[in-house]
Amino acid sequence: MKVTLPLTDEIISKLKTGDEVFLTGTLYSARDQAHQRLFKLLEEGKDLPIDLKGETVFYMGPAPTPDGKIIGSCGPTTAYRMDPFTPLLLDYGLKGMIGKGARAQEVSDAIVRNRGIYFYAYGGCGALYAEKIKKNELVAFEDLGPEAIYKLEVEDFPVVVAIDSTGENIYG
Repeated sequence: MKVTLPLTDEIISKLKTGDEVFLTGTLYSARDQAHQRLFKLLEEGKDLPIDLKGETVFYMGPAPTPDGKIIGSCGPTTAYRMDPFTPLLLDYGLKGMIGKGARAQEVSDAIVRNRGIYFYAYGGCGALYAEKIKKNELVAFEDLGPEAIYKLEVEDFPVVVAIDSTGENIYG
């Protein structure tokens, strides 16, 4: 199924665990350190450097960008490292997440509570994902280098629904 980002409640409600999806539109990359900073800002009642309401975040581990390329190989990173921060981000308005691996029950509960979704990205496919990224722009936390937040324009980005908005989970 082809899905245009940003996600809407209507689109999310149609996606079911196990569905193969091709995303086109804007994603934001964010990993451990960026999540920790976003979490702290929200806890302190401060504004985020980017508005993640309604957006989708890719837990991406990028390799250095080769000359003439938009981005280096960029596969998914293990999602559970973001679990301590994810429920608050979902409560704030984040709609989708892309990573690999199982999530904590608190994350599944927050997905259901906020009508969100978690997509599995195929491990070992970083070169394929790099081909699906058409634009790459640094947008926050430049000092974090590859763990900074990047705005990514993607086309036909392949993922699988791992946890749907009802809490159904491919990890059992």
